[in-house]
Amino acid sequence: MQNNSNSESGIIDVLPDIKISAEPEDLICYGFDASGIESRPSAVAWPKNTEEVVRVMRYAFDNEISVTPRGAGTGMTGGSIPLNGAIVLSLEKMNKLVELDTNNLNVVVEPGIINGRLQRDIEHLGFFYPPDPASMNFCTIGGNAANNAGGPRALKYGVTRDYVMEIEAVLPDGNVITTGVRTTKGVVGYDLTRLLTGSEGTLAVITKLRLRILPLPEDVITLLAMFDSLEASGSAVAKITASKIIPRTLEFMDAGTIAAVENFKPVGIPRNVEALLLIELDGHPSAITKQAEKIVEICEALNADVKMAEDEAARNKLWEARRSISPALYHLNPTKINEDIVVPRDKIPDILKKLRGLSEESGIQIVNFGHAGDGNIHVNIMADKNDAEKYQKAQSLVREIFDMTLSLGGTISGEHGIGITKAPYLGMEIKKHELELMKGIKNLFDPKNILNPGKIFI
Repeated sequence: MQNNSNSESGIIDVLPDIKISAEPEDLICYGFDASGIESRPSAVAWPKNTEEVVRVMRYAFDNEISVTPRGAGTGMTGGSIPLNGAIVLSLEKMNKLVELDTNNLNVVVEPGIINGRLQRDIEHLGFFYPPDPASMNFCTIGGNAANNAGGPRALKYGVTRDYVMEIEAVLPDGNVITTGVRTTKGVVGYDLTRLLTGSEGTLAVITKLRLRILPLPEDVITLLAMFDSLEASGSAVAKITASKIIPRTLEFMDAGTIAAVENFKPVGIPRNVEALLLIELDGHPSAITKQAEKIVEICEALNADVKMAEDEAARNKLWEARRSISPALYHLNPTKINEDIVVPRDKIPDILKKLRGLSEESGIQIVNFGHAGDGNIHVNIMADKNDAEKYQKAQSLVREIFDMTLSLGGTISGEHGIGITKAPYLGMEIKKHELELMKGIKNLFDPKNILNPGKIFI
């Protein structure tokens, strides 16, 4: 592949009617994401439609120039970082809700639409799009699809992949493909739609998506269960899921997370609480009332103090606190290492004990929160990059955490993807032959390796 250092002048000259910039301020702004990694692109392009994406990709393919697709840059693993002086293809201007099909319960959207905006646009009409990442008010649907994003409601409703019905995408050579079906069922050929969902922008540039939506649930009950023991909270998760109740959310926060949130955006949680669960049920009022009573019984048997949100304002306040965890932890330490491991639900008490032991043994604070209902724990190793020795020690803990996770039958990433930061650990989970198949798929889609190179595979 050629050096991309002079690509910006060529593409601006050849495609003058497409908004493209090589101004230093734009290159800086589009050279980092939520991972904290920085690498300047050679140019930034803002296509307005599929045809403009096609033209950018054809130029890049013909000139063997790297291209990195980008949504809102909220990813945690460096997936939208432009390596090798790549052109950043920002899809933020392709942000329309194209079609709402209420008869067949689906919508067609462009990739740059913000998740939270889509939620609001359809909820006031009585419909519901379940995937709800913590960054939902900032992240784009295209980025969600590229990373197969989840969120608190994944416990009951599943992740982005479960809602993507059809994808329009541009291949690295500029050809346009449409995958999937608009029907509920369809088994004609290989499922390229599921392949593209979660491919982190390495196979094709998503330009349109058809998404399944649901009727808005009749009612919601939100419970806050506060525990004086970390182990008790983990046991509560296992007992709730074993009781045949599936809440729509079952979120976990440990003492370190609670302290950080109370310092950043107080909601009145007592400082002596060791762990809490934020539990939400939705459905028919009488059914979820009975389920809530059963959950209260389970938690109180483990010495929890359980409170119910009295109204929508109280519920929103609790969720505002939950969604502010990440910025709250950055206030605690601006250079935390954030991993998103997943273990089987009944192994949550085991992984929490192991993480606490690792923290005590290493002398490095490890703060945990996440989607306990589906076993997805966000592990935050709190280390300051300015203390080189301590930060290096903190980085060495990542492999130990992944070893623990895999030994319990888990996976090293639940929703953040692999990107740059987890690429060195991919071989811990994926075996050699499976990895070679994946690399073969990448080569088939992208023989010149121009689309988001350096991600997933080292």
